[in-house]
Amino acid sequence: MTITRRAGLGVAIVALAVIVGAGPNGALAHREKHTPAQLKAFEELFMEQVKIGDLLFHGDEDTQQKMKVNLSKSGMACAMCHPFAADVHPYEFPKFQEQMNQVATLRDIINWCIEKPNDGVKLDVDSDAMKALEAYMLWSTRGSKVDPGRH
Repeated sequence: MTITRRAGLGVAIVALAVIVGAGPNGALAHREKHTPAQLKAFEELFMEQVKIGDLLFHGDEDTQQKMKVNLSKSGMACAMCHPFAADVHPYEFPKFQEQMNQVATLRDIINWCIEKPNDGVKLDVDSDAMKALEAYMLWSTRGSKVDPGRH
């Protein structure tokens, strides 16, 4: 790379940093820190999703009906194989998943479990039900080290 191209790249990086609000330690996602009230509201919204995910995970029919999903035609619930999200290891994804013979995301394996052992209807990966299940699983294993690809 020539000196001129390097200088141009450097100017572009500095300009981008100014646009996104970079401080002395790098780009900031937010110009202002969140207030305690905002953080409390964020936590409450997240915990609402965790509670919905918990209900779905444990086979609550009313929640499935409200969300217009059918996670099982066989009467199985996620919790029957994974009580309280035990042994789901969401922090290991993406990873090679033997059952699927491919590298899978957490959402891929959630859908695999819904379709195969539970004989349910696959969720849209961006659906509220999928996000709630994912929130519950991640919350249930909070504190675990993120370790994608591990078995």
